[in-house]
Amino acid sequence: MKLNKLTKEEENVIVHKGTEMPFTGEYDNLFEEGTYVCRRCGAPLYKSESKFDARCGWPSFDQEIKGAVKSAPDPDGVRTAIECANCGAHLGHVFLGERFTKTNTRHCVNSISLKFIPKGKGKDKDAK
Repeated sequence: MKLNKLTKEEENVIVHKGTEMPFTGEYDNLFEEGTYVCRRCGAPLYKSESKFDARCGWPSFDQEIKGAVKSAPDPDGVRTAIECANCGAHLGHVFLGERFTKTNTRHCVNSISLKFIPKGKGKDKDAK
């Protein structure tokens, strides 16, 4: 598996499970059609149709691409962490029962963990 080179800031979040400051990420207010892929390995994670505005300061999705994201208990003992199923990159956290959408699920994802591929370009055309 080929992994992309990360900046110090990207490594802090993706490898060391940090969190970017709210309302600072490049994808918080992006609502174009396309696919969000893992910044570390390029695996497709989320389609734009599953993105919604939770007004929490981070991109929010109510559904991942099937099999693309896995969850595990967060070291804080309270939250559930989510990561790329392909390379293990830390994405953020998943919250259930908030009633934002019909799925009752919110993947709260660090923009820095993602890369956006506009519809019809790159890996987006192959994402399912």
